[in-house]
Amino acid sequence: MLAKLSVRPSVRRCAVTAAAGLALLGAGLPAVGAEDPDLRRFTDQKIKWVACKGTDMPKDLQCGKITVPLDYAAPDKGTLDLALARYRGTGDPRGSVLLNFGGPGGSGVLGLAHGGKEFMGLTDEYDVVSFDPRGVGRSAPVSCGEDATSQALEVTDGEDMSDPAGMLRQLREVAAACAEHSGPVLRHMGTVDVARDLDLMREVLGDDKLNYLGFSYGTRLGAVYAAQFPDRVGRLALDGVDTLTEPLTEQGLVSAEGQQKALENFLAWCTEDIACPFGQDARAARQQVVDLVESLDENPVPTDFGFEFTGQDLAGAIGQGLYSKELWPLLQRALAQLMEDGDTRGVEAFATGGVTMPIPVPVPVPVPEPEPVTVRSDDPLVDEDEVPLDNLPAALMAVNCADDPDRPPAEQVTRDLARLRDAYEQASPVFGRYRLAQVLLCHGRPKGTDYIRERVKDLDTPKMLLVGTRGDPATPYEWTVQTAERLGSAAVVLDHRGEGHTGYGSSKCVQRKVDDFLLYGSLPKHGSSCGAEEDERG
Repeated sequence: MLAKLSVRPSVRRCAVTAAAGLALLGAGLPAVGAEDPDLRRFTDQKIKWVACKGTDMPKDLQCGKITVPLDYAAPDKGTLDLALARYRGTGDPRGSVLLNFGGPGGSGVLGLAHGGKEFMGLTDEYDVVSFDPRGVGRSAPVSCGEDATSQALEVTDGEDMSDPAGMLRQLREVAAACAEHSGPVLRHMGTVDVARDLDLMREVLGDDKLNYLGFSYGTRLGAVYAAQFPDRVGRLALDGVDTLTEPLTEQGLVSAEGQQKALENFLAWCTEDIACPFGQDARAARQQVVDLVESLDENPVPTDFGFEFTGQDLAGAIGQGLYSKELWPLLQRALAQLMEDGDTRGVEAFATGGVTMPIPVPVPVPVPEPEPVTVRSDDPLVDEDEVPLDNLPAALMAVNCADDPDRPPAEQVTRDLARLRDAYEQASPVFGRYRLAQVLLCHGRPKGTDYIRERVKDLDTPKMLLVGTRGDPATPYEWTVQTAERLGSAAVVLDHRGEGHTGYGSSKCVQRKVDDFLLYGSLPKHGSSCGAEEDERG
């Protein structure tokens, strides 16, 4: 899905808790396969695995890298190094299973480092491998520069839409700054390109077929891979299924509706507790949240970091807190801090930015930003501490815009903005304005590929497992159903009747069924379900 950018660049983002320009590939462009003679020098490479270096890296996690073409249409005209990490399988593993935690823009290396213990059951049969996609993390990271990123976040935070022409002008300036700071990788980091990288990884890892587990945006990547390389599909599991067809305006509208539903579920849970800051009436609590957002927009609260915390900041923070039911107790306490003491530190800690599988690590406390480091995107793997601080939002914009073919002219955007605002605020009085801003996100960038909308459908592949969660605030359950219908008879749907973004990390039932499929090829019946599991208040 099109994730909403973080709203405050001066708060340190924790990409692993949330977790290349633009691919101008026509719908008729054939995929470049690994058997192509021009790719032989890439497929013959060997990965040197060594102990991972960096902050809090597990001792048993190994890191390596793979070299890929910058442009698969011209493999001799430049290369990129991509960072990989793996947990070795026990005994004699029969191959690898690759993971993508979502985003787009999330680091797979850090995701595996901080959340990898969730996947240890898979090491009975596989090496468990993840990676930083091109333009992300240590893999030629893109950047828009500190000033441009701040400008983009301010323009798209939904606080003031009174000057559409000025907003669009600023976004054109941001697009130019992103191209200047990111270098050549920016033109080649859409999902079509990343899927080709995925196939090259499969080949170098020595697997005849791709075994894969993708979350959120990672489901888009998995579906694109299956369309490009149907004869190389092994066991693919997709959790938190993304849309493949909806334009940005519709994605944002459905996302606002999904977040509103998740908020109402949270408030129903909260008001059963005497400690709920909104009281014990769920309907009254919904209105209190609306009033709180409006009040903070009118009278922002100063913070320790020199900016004012607004209602739109609060909407973004609440949205992040809804991604996992495990976070609900923390969100409840943070909202109580805000309402009772005017203390924004708790809600600020939820501003992470990106749509990924929730990784079970604590929500970070904001800390002051160090000075940003500019890294040329054509360098080899960069050190962890040299990844630009705006890499997550910069990569998110680059990939989502590369995957979207719609570029309405400025006149149309200006004309439609008032109508869209009414529709979004009707969908969610809390998240509507916050989500609406993303319809502007790609203005000033080249038109993206139409491959995903036009070609990712009616797949002739082995069965794939699609997991949809009923209370998912980021990838609504209806997207799972729609995508399954689009992919055709290969898609098998597992209905998770629970809360939060994705099901694998929160439901033992989902985890068991996904693991059984990846390990043994055992699929649940299409349309079978996992019920909501019992939870305890934290």
